[in-house]
Amino acid sequence: MKVKNIKFVIFDFDGTLADSGRIAFNAINKVSKKHGFTELDWHEVDRLRSMSGKERSKHMGVSMLRTPFLAPEFYKFYKEEMKDMNLNKGIEDLLVMLHESGYGLAVISSNSENNIREFLNRKNISAFNDVLCSRHIHSKDRIIKRFLKRKNLLPSEVIYVGDETRDIEACKKVGVKIIWVDWGLDVKAAAVQSEPDFIVSDAKEIYSIVRSLEV
Repeated sequence: MKVKNIKFVIFDFDGTLADSGRIAFNAINKVSKKHGFTELDWHEVDRLRSMSGKERSKHMGVSMLRTPFLAPEFYKFYKEEMKDMNLNKGIEDLLVMLHESGYGLAVISSNSENNIREFLNRKNISAFNDVLCSRHIHSKDRIIKRFLKRKNLLPSEVIYVGDETRDIEACKKVGVKIIWVDWGLDVKAAAVQSEPDFIVSDAKEIYSIVRSLEV
C-alpha cells in the first residue's frame, strides 16, 4: 500500500488559483496614478511578464523598497475589482480531487488574507485549511517556514504551486518542492532558468504529480 509522502499542497493565490491578471493590473495603475508613477499599458503585458520584479519596478519608476508601504492601497483597489475575478481553468476540479484524496490544502500569498477569504467564500470553496499572508512580496520563505513549524511538517511533506520565479526561489530556500504553472505572471523562459522541480501547463498535471510522489 502506498503512503502519502505529501501531506499538504500549498498554493499561491494570484495568477495560480485566481485569474487575477487584469484585476491586479488595474489596481497597480490606480496606485500609479495616485502617486505619479508610470502607468502600465495592457498591450505590453507580455513584455512585462518577461521582466524581473526589479525591472518592473524600475519601468514604473518606483523603488522596490517602497513597494511594501504601497501594498495597503493596492489591496484596497484590488478589492474593488474582485467581483469580476474567477478561478483559473481546471482549478476547481483540481481542489476537489486533492481534498477528496486526503491532502491538506493551504494558501500562502502576498495578497491580503481578507481578499483571499472573501474570494474563496464567494466561490463556495471551503477545502483550504489555512491562508497565510505577508505584505512583503519577498518573504514567502519565512511564511513557509512558519507554516511547517505550526503543522509540525517536514519540507518533504509539502509541495508548493506557484507562478513566479520568486516562488521558486522561496521554495529552494526552505527545501520545499515546487510545481510552477505557466498560466500566471512570469514567462516560462524565466522559470526554466530558476529550475523549479516541475513545470505544468494544465491543472490536471498537478494532481498527477502529487500522486506520483506517494511511496
